[in-house]
Amino acid sequence: MTEAIVLFSGGQDSATCLAWAKQKFDTVITVGFDYGQAHKVELECRETVLDKLNPGGEDHTLDLGIINQLADTALTREMEIKMQENGLPNTFVPARNIMFLTCAAMLAYRKGINDLVTGVCQTDYSGYPDCRDDFIKAHQVALNIGMESRLTIHTPLMFLTKAETWSMANEIGGQELVDTIRFDTHTCYKGDRSKKHEWGFGCGECPACGLRAKGWQEWSSN
Repeated sequence: MTEAIVLFSGGQDSATCLAWAKQKFDTVITVGFDYGQAHKVELECRETVLDKLNPGGEDHTLDLGIINQLADTALTREMEIKMQENGLPNTFVPARNIMFLTCAAMLAYRKGINDLVTGVCQTDYSGYPDCRDDFIKAHQVALNIGMESRLTIHTPLMFLTKAETWSMANEIGGQELVDTIRFDTHTCYKGDRSKKHEWGFGCGECPACGLRAKGWQEWSSN
């Protein structure tokens, strides 16, 4: 029996990765994180998506409120979304993926699981340095050295565009999975689910909505 832990936020990318993992592994465990994010509605959406994509599967939601205490960002505070002087958007939460992957690795160690799956991507992304392939490879090495383990971090979306991510979902689960991702997942940084678009719910203005909408338009028009 093969097992994997999927880092599942309730968004498009992690939902696609969950569907991918269900094809690759016999058993899939999901883990999510409550870090006081402004778009906390994603935690509600993840329950809906889990019921459809991994019904009855083991799930963990970990409290990482310390991130909210330390990070002064547009995802942890009420502030305008904009670029910073360092060239990164203020939606970047420093060390967030380091903590997410480390906590998931701790859970994997406890359960004797050697495979993690995460939806980070460096092709169509928001400019976050902890979504790059170099970071994932380096962190995998650090975790394995520090825990004397043989952990593999899978990143099935790493080199895909958002259009290709929509295409992957369609290849895995057809229209049913595409519609689940469209209308049940949440990506919008502002946590807005009052506006319905072809690609799903969101404010339609934040960078996350922009990337999702652009990918949908490119894929659906082909």
